Amino acid sequence: MKLLHYSYGKARVRLLKVFRNGPQHSIKELKVTVLLQGDFEASFTRCDNRLVVPTDTMKNTVQALALQHLGAETEEFGAMVAEYFVKTHPQAARAEVRLSERAWQRISIDGQPHAHSFLAGGPARPFAQASCADGRTEVASGIEDLLILKTTQSGFEGFAKDRYTTLAETADRVFATQLKATWFYRRKPASYSQTNGQIVQAMLGVFAGAYSPSVQATLFQMGGAALQAAPEVERITLAMPNKHCLRADLAPLGLDNKNELFIPTDEPHGQIEGTVGRDDRRDTEGREGQGGD
Repeated sequence: MKLLHYSYGKARVRLLKVFRNGPQHSIKELKVTVLLQGDFEASFTRCDNRLVVPTDTMKNTVQALALQHLGAETEEFGAMVAEYFVKTHPQAARAEVRLSERAWQRISIDGQPHAHSFLAGGPARPFAQASCADGRTEVASGIEDLLILKTTQSGFEGFAKDRYTTLAETADRVFATQLKATWFYRRKPASYSQTNGQIVQAMLGVFAGAYSPSVQATLFQMGGAALQAAPEVERITLAMPNKHCLRADLAPLGLDNKNELFIPTDEPHGQIEGTVGRDDRRDTEGREGQGGD
């Protein structure tokens, strides 16, 4: 037998850091996973643990580094943690760090944001990924479980049909999706958090503002808008499950449902995924036309 692939690490290391600026506090809550690859095959195949960094040590390391270095930028912390493991443990050829954030919002009292009380945001979670190998650190950011819906300006027509097709064509339907998007940086932006916000707003602008002939077309357009909003990003991967909202058939009850009442469904759902990257030739021509960077 041969071990074909391996990695190991610590998952779901939870952190809540309070930043105190006098009476004004802010918080950051993360869930961190660390995975190592490298010279660890003997621990799998020969019961030899001499080079194994205990996962408990990984947990302690993440906590210690968070106390000392975690700040506003999740991506910078993830990159630092990945680099730390590779530099500290030569047997680790590659370290990957995944960070998922719970978004907290300030509670408003009489219209004023409270100094130290917070309300958990919706299910949408920002996240970051960082990996370090061969002296190179790569960073990606993203958002997951972002549930968005539009009540019109969406349709699906002209699709292939066969003997089992029952879906009717429509030029007006409810479009709901639970977006997951991951964008990969080719260079460090001035601010990860500001750039991430611009990317999300650009994608939401396309979703809300443009007619959608299909989820596929909207995915491509949203990816393109993200790349336009952030020249620091190389590519973006999107997953957009089509969370069907089916028009309720009330004809047996003698009622005419004019696209007013729908039944939201979770499954089965359409699963549409894609990665949108840059056309280097076109990007170069565009930059030259604008006088360069």
